[in-house]
Amino acid sequence: MAPKIDPEVGCTIPEPGDWPVDPQTDVAIEEDRLWIDGCFDFFHHGHAGVMLQARRLGTSLLVGLHSDEEIAENKGPTVMNLAERTAAVNACRFSTLCVPHAPYVTSLPWISHYGCKYVVHGDDITSDADGNDCYRFVKKAGRMKIVKRTPGISTTDLVGRMLLCTKDHFIKSLSDVLAGKEGRGSEEERIAHGKEVETRFREYAAAPNGLDPFVQIWSFHPKHRPMERRRSSIRSNASDVAGSSSHHHHDGGKGTFSSMVDGHGPRPGQRIVYVDGGFDLFSSGHIAFLQTVAELEDKLGHERDWFLPAAASQRIAETGSDYGPAYIIAGVHDDEVINHYKGINYPIMNIFERGLCVVQCTYVHSVVFSAPFAPTKAFLSGLPTVSAAGRPHPDIVYHGPTAFMQAPFDAYADAKALNIFLETPPHSFQDVNAAHIVQRILDNKAQYEERQRKKGVKGVGEEATRRREQMQRDAEAVAKKRKEDVKRELQRRHSEVERQFGA
Repeated sequence: MAPKIDPEVGCTIPEPGDWPVDPQTDVAIEEDRLWIDGCFDFFHHGHAGVMLQARRLGTSLLVGLHSDEEIAENKGPTVMNLAERTAAVNACRFSTLCVPHAPYVTSLPWISHYGCKYVVHGDDITSDADGNDCYRFVKKAGRMKIVKRTPGISTTDLVGRMLLCTKDHFIKSLSDVLAGKEGRGSEEERIAHGKEVETRFREYAAAPNGLDPFVQIWSFHPKHRPMERRRSSIRSNASDVAGSSSHHHHDGGKGTFSSMVDGHGPRPGQRIVYVDGGFDLFSSGHIAFLQTVAELEDKLGHERDWFLPAAASQRIAETGSDYGPAYIIAGVHDDEVINHYKGINYPIMNIFERGLCVVQCTYVHSVVFSAPFAPTKAFLSGLPTVSAAGRPHPDIVYHGPTAFMQAPFDAYADAKALNIFLETPPHSFQDVNAAHIVQRILDNKAQYEERQRKKGVKGVGEEATRRREQMQRDAEAVAKKRKEDVKRELQRRHSEVERQFGA
């Protein structure tokens, strides 16, 4: 039997059983059931922003995701494949359902099948390979809603940073940005930008409906300047990290916390979980890690009968709503900390951009900005949600089996000493991190330069290529020197012990 074809778009209309996700039969169209679609390559806060605005217009949001092949035909090559982009959409707190393989030109039969009355899109124009508006048939039917596009971020911007190897997106102090002390423009413009950043954090911290408070956001202010921010020699840094019992290593977690956004704290019975990282480019690797953490906690929840109907009924009776067995806190490192360990022009996203990605993630309940690279006992016990719950430290600290930012010391030594550290098992996106994604771009530089050219972005010259290569060599040299100095420092201390006490 010949497949059904949308006479306007020309795409196939699947038969029951062939739709990419359930439901397989048509459902009634509802006014508050909305559709949004796109490539959602490099899932950045601009994508989350349009989903947030769309979700506020209804009670459910279905997200159509174009295939790699259709994107390549109409726009150019994707950086992230369909499976990776699907994971990102599913992890957005404002998304109700991801529908992969959605047509590049929005099809009325497709959105009607899933019961969506309206399609939502930003106020920018999206065209197909022929230069025609991808939403022309939806607009003609009067089923289009336009929202404001999130300014200041796009996939094109991020690819440009990778190819041109720039650092002007770095933020030295998020607190100074919020106070209008750091940034471009006049004092008045910086203050206005700081207020905009604060508003963005508050909006992205909303509950799944896009309106109610949900995620708590904190900023950590260390008592002492972190090792990564000091301009001292590599040798002095080596001395700091060579001895895990040194005063500064353990004192590094002391400081104060200031509230940025008020949200929900841990609920009765929830385990408090801490994770941290750079979360640069917020890739499928980060998302799969956070999902793994949530699944491990759900497994523990089953073991302690958390999901029994009687237990759920009791939580609802006592608190008014049900909730999961874990409260996950995510610490986000500063730009300078990441660049100290990774070099070149990492992070590709600054702390504001990375932070918004973490805040909007469905697996996260609280975010701590400027979290130290090594979560010491002092830091872990000082976390506001931990102290408010009357606990000495989080119940568990998770980290993955590999690290994007290699350090010559064990950053999780204190968590291990407290017997609260657990390494998560490998997942399907284990090797996907910022460096891996940048390498994808560099391996196909000609294709992405052409894509950038179509967007009106200046091409990459030999100078930019040489600059990246030199920065890579510098980063490797610094890492090698740091390891050598740590080794020498350990040998020196060992010799001193032998001189004092004998071999």
